[in-house]
Amino acid sequence: MSVGEMLAATVPMARTLNLEFVETTAERAVVRMPDQSDFHNHVGGPHAGAMFTLAETASGAIVIAAFGDQMTRAVPLAVKAEIGYKKLAMGVVTATATLGRPIADVVAELDAGERPEFPVEIAIQRADGAVTGEMTIVWTLRPNA
Repeated sequence: MSVGEMLAATVPMARTLNLEFVETTAERAVVRMPDQSDFHNHVGGPHAGAMFTLAETASGAIVIAAFGDQMTRAVPLAVKAEIGYKKLAMGVVTATATLGRPIADVVAELDAGERPEFPVEIAIQRADGAVTGEMTIVWTLRPNA
């Protein structure tokens, strides 16, 4: 089962928004949201909450791709998020997530008995390539008790 299929199966909100997992690797996750009138805002573009969910889903995909082999000993959790809406988003939007720290550094902290934190940077773009939003989510790997 791919990371995208697993997320779609276990995270109902990803299914609700009909998110498409375009690419999911430990280096990059790309998730697309189709243009759906049920999720539009007052100006006809995707609602801010839908874009937040799109970006958060892309961040979760890269976290699972990068740290899936650690899931037997730690649970990934979002700690905090900040989003900036830069331009009007219309139509199909795509979120591209990248890790802000090397995987090996995060795993080394986990190996040392710590609860590592690491940022995931996400760019949200329209079909024409314009960046309409930027988000940073700080994640942690909480060791199992």
